Amino acid sequence: MSGDGSAAAREEVIESMERSAEVYGLSRSAGRVYGVLYFAAEPLSIPELVEETGYAKSTISNVTRRLTRIGLIRRRSSGGGGRRVRFEPETDLWFVVRDVLQQHVAREMGSTRRTLDRSLSRVDDGDTATRAHIEDLATTYDEFETLLELAMDHSVEELIDAIEAYERD
Repeated sequence: MSGDGSAAAREEVIESMERSAEVYGLSRSAGRVYGVLYFAAEPLSIPELVEETGYAKSTISNVTRRLTRIGLIRRRSSGGGGRRVRFEPETDLWFVVRDVLQQHVAREMGSTRRTLDRSLSRVDDGDTATRAHIEDLATTYDEFETLLELAMDHSVEELIDAIEAYERD
């Protein structure tokens, strides 16, 4: 692949990251910054990210703060005792997914499960339809929690191996 072809391929992937970022509730600029860092040969500073992306310094500062908070990028100090902070991507995206599942999804599911339990205790004895709906939802949440625990406790490879072994049996 020629240099121009490589640059086009890189840009195509970064544009895809921009679109994906929106699906996950992030800005397109967050997707672009992550993509630029992903392809960078070394960690980049805010001024370097401004130059690479064309975004304003304030945008880069906000985006790097958000991406750092959710674990998609990490802050690194400059070598040689410099004070300039540099950023590098987390390339193990399964680590990021598990972290998000643990920090956000598990918390929400636990909260909903507690609400369902509380609601079951309030349902009138004769209202079997409402009780059945809440119990069905609680069962679904129990299954989701089991899947969530499996996802958080195992690597992608382990999960794929388990599914493939199940499909063979």
